[in-house]
Amino acid sequence: MDPIVWEWIGAGIRWLHVIAGIAWIGSSFYFVHLDSSLKPREGLPAGAYGEAWQVHGGGFYHMVKFLVAPAHMPEELTWFKWEAYATWLSGVALLIFVYYFGAQLYLIDKAVLDLSTWQAIGLSVLALILGWVIYDGLCRSPIGRHDGLLALVGFGFVVGTTFLFTEMFSSRGAFMQAGALMGTIMAANVFMIIIPNQRKVVAALMRGEAPDPALGKRGKQRSMHNNYITLPVVFVMISNHYPLAYGGSLNWLILAFLIVMGVAIRHFFNTMHKGLPAPWWTWWVAGVCALIIVALSRATPADPAATSGLIPAPAAAAAPVALAEAADIVAGRCSMCHAKEPVWEGITVPPKGVLLDSPEAIAAHASQIYIAAVWTHAMPPANITEMTLEERRTLARWIEDRGQTAAN
Repeated sequence: MDPIVWEWIGAGIRWLHVIAGIAWIGSSFYFVHLDSSLKPREGLPAGAYGEAWQVHGGGFYHMVKFLVAPAHMPEELTWFKWEAYATWLSGVALLIFVYYFGAQLYLIDKAVLDLSTWQAIGLSVLALILGWVIYDGLCRSPIGRHDGLLALVGFGFVVGTTFLFTEMFSSRGAFMQAGALMGTIMAANVFMIIIPNQRKVVAALMRGEAPDPALGKRGKQRSMHNNYITLPVVFVMISNHYPLAYGGSLNWLILAFLIVMGVAIRHFFNTMHKGLPAPWWTWWVAGVCALIIVALSRATPADPAATSGLIPAPAAAAAPVALAEAADIVAGRCSMCHAKEPVWEGITVPPKGVLLDSPEAIAAHASQIYIAAVWTHAMPPANITEMTLEERRTLARWIEDRGQTAAN
């Protein structure tokens, strides 16, 4: 396929995923806010739980929520489902476009597990299916009767599964797979539980029967799960821009604290929407998690022998590394992608617009090289060009030499 057309296909899928995600997240956040702000009062229709008045766009809105359903169904009923379906379908398309077509570059790391392309794809698909089955089983089990216990067990399940992914895929691939699993659970909650239960309620009303209140309760539980894990999933969506998040040896633990941070932030707003006292402690939790994440990313270099804190250990004993020597390494391992006209199959423009095809360009991007190639080994992706540890340590010494020269 024409590389320009291929590039625009990828851009179109990404844009669709972003648009659908905004629509889904926006409606989720809005309805959780609306649900929390409802107030009971006398005079509401039979079966109504509460009401809320809102003003927007120059007009007033009067919202009334029925715990099960109104006595008589309206002629027109809006279903909020396609936002979720479009987000998941576009996410799967992006997963296939980037990680399955580019499995050797982004999903597989032969230093972790020597997989063929089809083996890696098979493991990825199987993990998404089994992940949903296990999560759904937990919700239907006795554990699911206790929201707090279910949340703790579900959190442990996601973190443990992410650790397993790090034993199968590249660091970036493992992080992505964890996000894909959470996104699949969210979409499946809508497709398999929330919408079917709502349809059962409508069907019961059409037959003149009283709907089962448990249907709404189960749907509400899954909806709240979706609401609380939204922020971590959004971060994973953009995590490929942050190798410090996914490239270290404890990336699965970093994701665990990212989940806690996201849940704490959502809990603050969910509580505020209910009109309850502001739980300011959640921001302390989020702040502590952020500090821990930074500490974990600093404390877990991919190659401890290459660095000590932020200062490469060999620097004092070895001769200074010249720019020309560092440029030879980068040119041999990175410039096939980071060039004006990349020669790597499937790469049509330099990633992030970073050019590493001249000594001057390499020097200008020294800090990014340090993070991506020395500290985390996120680049080259899956070490596809087989950059050696000695080459990474040489780059570490060169960057340290630059820092010492600038300081002097």
